[in-house]
Amino acid sequence: MKKMDSASNQPNQPPGPALESNPAQAAPIFAQSVEIMARLRAPNGCPWDQAQTFDSIRKYTLEETYEVFDAIERRDFPHLAEELGDLLLQVLFYSEMAANEGHFTIADVLDHLNRKLIRRHPHVFGEEASRAAGNQANVDPKAENAAQVLRNWEEIKAAERPKAVSPSGQESRLDQVPRALPALSEASKLGSKAAKSNFDWSTWRDLLPKIAEETAELEAEAAANLPNKQAIESELGDILFTAVNLARHLHVDPEMALRGTNLRFRQRFAEMERTSPKPLEDLSPAELESLWSQAKQTLANPQAKSQQQKAL
Repeated sequence: MKKMDSASNQPNQPPGPALESNPAQAAPIFAQSVEIMARLRAPNGCPWDQAQTFDSIRKYTLEETYEVFDAIERRDFPHLAEELGDLLLQVLFYSEMAANEGHFTIADVLDHLNRKLIRRHPHVFGEEASRAAGNQANVDPKAENAAQVLRNWEEIKAAERPKAVSPSGQESRLDQVPRALPALSEASKLGSKAAKSNFDWSTWRDLLPKIAEETAELEAEAAANLPNKQAIESELGDILFTAVNLARHLHVDPEMALRGTNLRFRQRFAEMERTSPKPLEDLSPAELESLWSQAKQTLANPQAKSQQQKAL
């Protein structure tokens, strides 16, 4: 039996021979992409592309990001190459619009990227090159393992940022966590930052009664004679925040955990649809629960499912 990838439920694809990155080959192709984008936005170009704004294409950027994520999970490398191109299109699009408005060009984007990579890798490019690229942190230029590299990266990154000041006028270490992050990531990073001040639960077990406490508070708000939607939202947020911190203590990425659950739900629900003798909406709650249990059992034993399908 082929080993299944835990993230994607797809057979692992053994890597082929390493491919050599060829900057000389990539450069003219990238230049062509820049030229195509400029032509699409030019007066004699595409009316749709000309009409777009930073606000109008934001949603596409998010969609393309998740499509890249999906291709990675499925280990669909031909599709991943295409999706990465779509994601790169977003960068080209924003850069061309910014150039049209006199803000910056794609050359500025690439220059920022190159300087950042050199600045944050003194162990690769040398301390002198790192300083020339703007590194102001005092780090070990001879980092020899991933942990040391990450520590240097964070110190160099911290030195790049202007000191954030909270609305109260006082600097907070939590100001270093961007509000623009997805909520699950923001919650996890906030917990990690607070933990550095010893404001944290001692162990993961301490979070279990906290989840029960927050659940009881949500139940009380939801069961009130006049439910307060804002209060219910707040209490539900408290449960989610506590669950994210439980994941952090257990060294689990909450986004990956939820995506895994979503995938399992899709598969189990599809199995219910496949095996149901009639439309699901015509079944009783007890029948639906029975189908769900059967689907879980079948999908937990892929060999049994294969035998069932052969018998049909």
